[in-house]
Amino acid sequence: MFSFLKKESGIEVKAPVNGEIFPIESVNDPVFSEKMMGDGIAIKYAGGDVVAPVTGKITSVILPSCHAFGIRCESGLDVLVHVGLDVVKLKGEGFQLLKKKGEMVHQGEAVIKVDYDLLKDKGLDLITPIVITNSNEFLLNQKAQGQAESGRTNLFVAQKK
Repeated sequence: MFSFLKKESGIEVKAPVNGEIFPIESVNDPVFSEKMMGDGIAIKYAGGDVVAPVTGKITSVILPSCHAFGIRCESGLDVLVHVGLDVVKLKGEGFQLLKKKGEMVHQGEAVIKVDYDLLKDKGLDLITPIVITNSNEFLLNQKAQGQAESGRTNLFVAQKK
């Protein structure tokens, strides 16, 4: 009866990769560190598949490099996952796209298969920003710290403003 009084609990955004969690401000790229694309968090990628941090529709894939993708949740939350810095120069080498633009994915479902050893051998910065590109519409609560486990660790809760 009074459901309009009930406060929405928010959307849990899970880690898309394994690794150590860092504040978005520490990413060595001003587009991310200065939050030009939105607020979020970053993980120093440590191997394994890149999974969907939320359930939703894939709205974008950076081609041909396949190193980044966007997802839109039913609630309108837009999440960008960007694996590594300067990986565009690989032109897709080391990345295998498992899902396409327009496909629905479930939280924890693999989206990109990555040849971690190849990226590491090339000496690339494997920091992986997870950005809410419409963060002006959402509050990001309870930002995580420490180690992230892909598909399991809750990075933060996004709540509609």
